[in-house]
Amino acid sequence: MVSLPTLKRTRSTRDSDVVTTHPSPLGSPDSSAPARTGASPAPARPGSAPTSTQPTAGPVSTRPTAGPASTQQTAGPASARPLTTSQPLTTQPRTTPAPLATDPDEPAPAARAIGVLRRLRAWMLVLPVDLLILLSPILWAPQQWKAIVAMAAVALVLLTGGGRYRARLHLSVLDELPALLRNLLTAAALVGIVVALRHDADGLMIFLHGAAIAMAMLVAGRFVTTAVINSSRRRKITRHATVLVGGGQVAADLARYLAERPRYGLGVVGFVDNSAGVVDRAIAPRLGALDDLDDVVARTHADVILLADGDLDEVQMVAALDNPRLASVDKLVVPRMHMLRTKGGMDDHIGSIPVMRIASPNLSGFGAFAKRSIDIAVSGLALLVLSPLLGVAALAVRMDGGGSVIFRQTRVGRDGRTFECLKLRSMRPVREGEEAAWGTANNTNRITKVGAFLRRSSIDELPQLWNVLRGDMTLVGPRPERPTFVEQFSAEHTGYARRHRMRTGLTGMAQVSGLRGDTSIADRARADNYYIENWSPYLDIKIVLRTFSEVLFGKGR
Repeated sequence: MVSLPTLKRTRSTRDSDVVTTHPSPLGSPDSSAPARTGASPAPARPGSAPTSTQPTAGPVSTRPTAGPASTQQTAGPASARPLTTSQPLTTQPRTTPAPLATDPDEPAPAARAIGVLRRLRAWMLVLPVDLLILLSPILWAPQQWKAIVAMAAVALVLLTGGGRYRARLHLSVLDELPALLRNLLTAAALVGIVVALRHDADGLMIFLHGAAIAMAMLVAGRFVTTAVINSSRRRKITRHATVLVGGGQVAADLARYLAERPRYGLGVVGFVDNSAGVVDRAIAPRLGALDDLDDVVARTHADVILLADGDLDEVQMVAALDNPRLASVDKLVVPRMHMLRTKGGMDDHIGSIPVMRIASPNLSGFGAFAKRSIDIAVSGLALLVLSPLLGVAALAVRMDGGGSVIFRQTRVGRDGRTFECLKLRSMRPVREGEEAAWGTANNTNRITKVGAFLRRSSIDELPQLWNVLRGDMTLVGPRPERPTFVEQFSAEHTGYARRHRMRTGLTGMAQVSGLRGDTSIADRARADNYYIENWSPYLDIKIVLRTFSEVLFGKGR
């Protein structure tokens, strides 16, 4: 496995300003504050266990006793006596419960019920209610059940964006109403077209009547579910432990605002920054530096990261967020120029501060399964269909230069793992004493006549379909490179190593963006990382179609 420098994280020495304990998620002051000067504690009962005393602001002395009774404190200095070594004055370390813990004063059944409610998520309420409402027309139009079920399925896909439903921070049905109606009308129109083609006018009218009622009921249902979620947030039942990244003025405003308004469902447990920051420590203590983010999230049981402003390096921040330990954590970010309104409007907001949700690359789960399934089906079929062409090309290579037909070379794949990449030989072997150089210009004198045609038409890459079928590569992804150059480029170009979050591909975003041959490595890395961050099945289809265009009308390599 090849070492990828930019994927490594060097943990910095923890700052002396780091707070080792965190307050309650709301940032409320610690209840174990020191007693006021001159105050006397309640007298201890005889036979009670000895207790340690906390230092007070005044010159307090302790009168030792012979028995196990607790020590007594007096406010005046006249009775001060030295402490004996047998009972040293100690202070108990501050301990706080884990964030979002239930109130210990609550009855056990109530505490357990609240614990269960806190594990619920908005989609567990909203989606079942939406589904039941969308299926309700079956009650009075059972003959249209197929169309009603189809509309419900299409509507749910549109309402969730094809992923998991997430409630907005600023919950308002009126804010969501335009998008809600647009998605519902789109679903009704798509299914309505099919109904119109398969049924008469009466059947279409029955479906549209039921769809209209279902849409009106769904909007009314959203008012109810939104009210339930808002009530749960205000009562602090639904609260997500949140770590602020950055300690600047925007972070300070967010910490204060979220502490005062629980309606957003976020409880700030602290912030991380490479400097002290200006955040009020009574609301959100400093928990560490940026390099400590993964440990802070694990220690505070946080499930939300909110990126604000502070003494932070963007490259270091991206590397911290790429940590696999943070893959399941929701990530929110305040845009850098948040004072300016974008043309598309705001994704969400906390007060008047716009907040955008960072979409994690879809590198696992159903998306990865679907991509792998397509890889297997397409590569297997392509090998079968293109086998005559591969045979002719192999014969031409053998007749042109002799020697082996297949060129095998070690390349770096996903997560730095190496594999043997296959190509039709297009260059003569490196002579003894020569070193392979990167770039086409450095190897022009080694390219054979047949090899020049194979490279120009990309036929030499076709054996890599076998790599795709085996699972070493994928049809669309960043192109693989040799280990030596991976280490070199990773050290020289920011973000190059991040390309290896995904399997390397037969074609990719860089190749269809004019970045083939001797082109900028930094531009290639940016194009490949853009593809990974925005992967979708449609993007793969678009890149494959553009690949055919590049092969047929492009300049080749």
